[in-house]
Amino acid sequence: MTSPIEETYLQTARLLALTLLVVFLAIAPALAQGPLPSEVLREGRDEINSTAAYTAIAAPPVSLPDAPVPQPRVIDKKFIAVMGALAGAETLRFTTHKLVLDHEYAAGAPWVASVPPNQHLVAKYAAIYTAELLVAYEIKKPHSWLPGDKIIRKLWWAYPAAMVPIHIRNGVRSIRTQAPSCPVAECGSQ
Repeated sequence: MTSPIEETYLQTARLLALTLLVVFLAIAPALAQGPLPSEVLREGRDEINSTAAYTAIAAPPVSLPDAPVPQPRVIDKKFIAVMGALAGAETLRFTTHKLVLDHEYAAGAPWVASVPPNQHLVAKYAAIYTAELLVAYEIKKPHSWLPGDKIIRKLWWAYPAAMVPIHIRNGVRSIRTQAPSCPVAECGSQ
């Protein structure tokens, strides 16, 4: 059985993951529906053109430079959904594997010498997820210096989409873990 302190750490990690997921899902629509830079420039150009109509007699028309080419949005609904699914799948795998280790250690399984502390595991897996998130972001972001960038940008979702079923399968496998068929004392001698 796990100690009350370890249970508290595990519950804290679960609460942190749930809170981050809820905040992420709450912010996602606002990020996806914000005005695009081209829309802001178009509004400013319309205001300039409307005032120019009244002052056309007094001043010659001002030609505006061409508006910059609008950049595609990197963080959109699809990005948030795919990376959120990856975060949920990794959390499932992490939580279930930790519970299996706790139960095996409490049962005296000889193959579990010790259970790592939760803070260490949460920090390690959070760093791994952050790296995955940043790599997906950088792949999806346009790069003018990279040849074939349009093709590469379309493949940003490949790694997260491939890892989600793997993490879910590992989490479900941990959930289905059963006690050994032989007593723990006998299993160690076999």
